[in-house]
Amino acid sequence: MNFIEILILGFIQGIAEFLPISSSAHLIIFRDIFGIGAGMSSNMELTFDIALHFGTLLAIGVFFFWDFIKMIQKGFTKGVRDDDGKILWYLVAATIPAAIAGVLFEDAIENVIRSNYVVIALALAIMGVIIYLADKYSKQTKDIKKMTLKDAIIVGCSQVFALIPGFSRSGTTIAAGRVLGLDRESAAKFSFYLSAPVVLGAVVLQLIKGSALSVIAANLGTFVLGILVSFVIGLLCIKYLLKYLQKHNFKIFMVYRVVLAIVVLVYIFIR
Repeated sequence: MNFIEILILGFIQGIAEFLPISSSAHLIIFRDIFGIGAGMSSNMELTFDIALHFGTLLAIGVFFFWDFIKMIQKGFTKGVRDDDGKILWYLVAATIPAAIAGVLFEDAIENVIRSNYVVIALALAIMGVIIYLADKYSKQTKDIKKMTLKDAIIVGCSQVFALIPGFSRSGTTIAAGRVLGLDRESAAKFSFYLSAPVVLGAVVLQLIKGSALSVIAANLGTFVLGILVSFVIGLLCIKYLLKYLQKHNFKIFMVYRVVLAIVVLVYIFIR
């Protein structure tokens, strides 16, 4: 994989992790269909994808650093009696469904679904429509501090679908938040907060299994550059998406997802 390909994949991860368009689907499509970073071994592909996710995890940690500090401080001193402390424990509860599903179905998803372009294309299109409709027909009745434990668990359960490339972790959780009455910015914020423990868990699991560490050591420059690019682009994406959602809906993301799904399906039938 050359310098330009690393930049492209890092850029894709930095954008697609936070926009509701599915970063995992984009990495698969750009690698397998458009040939960006093609030729890597399956172990290298998965480890590099996790590294790019680590870059966007760092972006979340930096952008929301003081939010997380406040949540942790209030969570362990005042608990659910405080709005910020309450969000910490809601995040813990919301993380459990995806963590369990990830452990149970990781191998099946990696071995079957990641290479099934039809499933990925359908997930892109269907979830794109769902996100748009969930936003269009849901009222903005509360901000993140008005969330309930039930809301958090429902959003957490929706995250399970994001294990399938194409559904989008941010897309499913934002859509669930909108259906529950969260305003767009609050739904996005909780989605971003929630990605931190999930991605961190995935990174740790990948590092302790197989030959991930040896793969990273043998390609250290590639991994450092990929992480750096996804981190910087991720920071910018978080900032501008939150501003965008203050005044705009999700129609543009639906259109993009449907068009990309059509491109993938056309590729499948003409190759």
